[in-house]
Amino acid sequence: MAGMDTIILAIIIGTLAAIVYSLRILVLLERRIAKIDLNLERIVDRVASEEHKIESEELKIEKMIKKKR
Repeated sequence: MAGMDTIILAIIIGTLAAIVYSLRILVLLERRIAKIDLNLERIVDRVASEEHKIESEELKIEKMIKKKR
């Protein structure tokens, strides 16, 4: 009976170790995804600012064209 208890205890400890390892991997993946998300936000902000600059230049050009007419 003592041998059976040892096997069951080993299975439980192994299962708990696997759960802890899986949670560790999930935390690492979540951190990576958070970094990717921050980088995407920075890229979107850069694109938006460039788009704003382009739109303001277009407005300047359109005003210049209207003045010449």
